[in-house]
Amino acid sequence: MSSRGIVVVAGGGGFIGGHLVARLLADGYHVSSVDIKPLDEWFQVHTGAENRVADLSSLAEARAAVAGADVVYNLAADMGGIGFIENFKAQCMLSVLINTHLLLASRAAGIQRYFYASSACIYPAGRQDSPEVVPLAEQMAYPAMPEDGYGWEKLFSERMCRHFTEDFALPTRVARFHNVYGPHGTWRGGREKAPAAICRKVAEAILLDNSTIDIWGDGLQTRSFMYIEDCVEGIVRIMNSDIDEPLNLGSSELVTIRQLVDIVSGIAGLQPNCRYQLDAPQGVRGRNSDNTLIRARLGWEPTTSLVDGLAETYAWVYKEVSDAYAARVGQCA
Repeated sequence: MSSRGIVVVAGGGGFIGGHLVARLLADGYHVSSVDIKPLDEWFQVHTGAENRVADLSSLAEARAAVAGADVVYNLAADMGGIGFIENFKAQCMLSVLINTHLLLASRAAGIQRYFYASSACIYPAGRQDSPEVVPLAEQMAYPAMPEDGYGWEKLFSERMCRHFTEDFALPTRVARFHNVYGPHGTWRGGREKAPAAICRKVAEAILLDNSTIDIWGDGLQTRSFMYIEDCVEGIVRIMNSDIDEPLNLGSSELVTIRQLVDIVSGIAGLQPNCRYQLDAPQGVRGRNSDNTLIRARLGWEPTTSLVDGLAETYAWVYKEVSDAYAARVGQCA
């Protein structure tokens, strides 16, 4: 992939970015990890990487970030779980500036290959209006009617990558992420996704001795969830491939949100009383990844079971919640 091995990870202070930086360092690359957040707010800070705080929506800062590099992974975006992306559509769409300026900077710098992290939110809502959803195949993206705000930004940025390849010979790779979860991610504050939110609520129920937990929606909406290690493996495989079309990157293990709660509760040893909030954001009724194309092109797909991935995730979230609870108790003592 690279003769010099100098790699920029945009969004390296985020959940997926932090795990990707760890993988690339282990693979022997010189990694420049870039994020807009102050360093003490990064999910992971790797001492083996060059860690830089920069606003990549600025063309000047994007140019500085990619100068001298060979490869760029763009995972930077202003986003979160369904509550965030439904309530901050304009904020999500402004991430288009990051991809625009990174592409311009990469073209000028002679970057050898550029990766863009897209999303399953680019798929038309009309194909996701039933819990018994037909798995979403890559060709279903068009005719386009993606999720408002966040989905439109992702689809537009996909097209921009395609045309930079066609018009400027900048090799690009695109993966459509389906619900990534795992340790070292957001678990509170409004940007967390369903697996982390459920893990937090179950942990709080145990620590506070209150078995009632709130579930957004009726719990019958369906999703597939991909463990972070599978996500990173898929990113690396797609980046190193000759595939210049968008690929789904997700698990095909479909569950209801109620089943997700049951798995986490079983891991924790809790029998919760679920209170369903029907007026809360819940997104589409059903979404699953069709992995036919990635299996055919790469001979691989995500394989970590939801039970195994959630066991690791719950253990990490429980410790975070427990530590935060202990700190609050200590402050009040």
